Amino acid sequence: MDYFLSEEQQMIVDVAAQIADEKIMPVRAELDEKHEFPRAILEEMAQADLFGIPIPEEYGGFGGSTFEITIALEQIGRACIGVGTAFAANFLGAYPIIIGGSEELKQKYLPSIAAGKKYAAFGLTEANAGSDASGIQTTAVLDGDEWVINGTKQWITNGGEADIYTVIAMTDKKKGARGASMFVLEKGDPGFSFGPKEKKMGIRASSTTELIFKDCRIPKDRIIGRQGTGFITVMKTLDSSRPGIAALGVGLAQGALDEAVKYAKQRVQFGKPIISYQAVQHMLADMAIGVESARALLYQCARYIAANPKDMSKASSMCKVYATDVAMKVATDAVQVLGGYGYMSEYPVEKMMRDAKILQIYEGTNQIQRNVIGQELNREYSR
Repeated sequence: MDYFLSEEQQMIVDVAAQIADEKIMPVRAELDEKHEFPRAILEEMAQADLFGIPIPEEYGGFGGSTFEITIALEQIGRACIGVGTAFAANFLGAYPIIIGGSEELKQKYLPSIAAGKKYAAFGLTEANAGSDASGIQTTAVLDGDEWVINGTKQWITNGGEADIYTVIAMTDKKKGARGASMFVLEKGDPGFSFGPKEKKMGIRASSTTELIFKDCRIPKDRIIGRQGTGFITVMKTLDSSRPGIAALGVGLAQGALDEAVKYAKQRVQFGKPIISYQAVQHMLADMAIGVESARALLYQCARYIAANPKDMSKASSMCKVYATDVAMKVATDAVQVLGGYGYMSEYPVEKMMRDAKILQIYEGTNQIQRNVIGQELNREYSR
């Protein structure tokens, strides 16, 4: 369908699609098998200025909205959401600085992220604080002109590979969520180390590690915003980033549909291609309906969020839930269309099915997203 993209937006799609087709697809199976971080591909993306899409122009970026990063991530996700996750995590790490950082922090960190010279990551999840983001145990104590940070973050995308980390820690446990603050940490800060790389079901091209803080000392001015505003910054960050996860879902679903249709046209059984059988046609039709419906909702939500940045929680959660549920179903159905071949790693839909599952889990499980939507509906109908 025609979504009436501007000339600049179409250029973003074309550049991202070219990288997906020419740089990612030929090596995605190898990256997955070797659990290899896609540094060379990310460098190609940096040269194409894709890292700067959501970064404000005054800090070297494109100044794009949620919609522009969405259409880029969709194309990358069509090829490999492992690579897409490694790419998107930079924006997740940058958003807290964009949202609440001082001018000094923005000038110091955003230009290098926009240029793709330094990678970013976001440190929220802990062993006992996943969906309950307010239950974090990592602490930050002010000692003279330095913050002393202790604790551990778990399952951090780009962990060990990123240079810049935006991390939430408790500065006043007595205040609960209002006692949390955000900080910028750098790889190499004293007392900051990483756990081993996690072995995952899917998105193996992305690096996932623990962040470990043992009396980690950082300058006082590395706090993002005022003390106690960390939880608000986290919520705004996740609202901003979830359409990107939806975009990876739409991209993966499109890629799985492409593979299923291509196979169904080539595979001959009982003397004719299996796409000529109604049972297969109906599966492919439902897959196509799901992909186009998810894309339509995603694009509309992304445009709405761009125009209404203070009222985006429900739209952000809706597109994340729907697109990622569609991705899981379409990937599963693609494996079914390919039959025994679909279960073999030499065909890409096996990887797509493994990859798709994480989309329903990270950046807030789809069950949590439904909670958010329900709570927003309750507020709206109480007015």
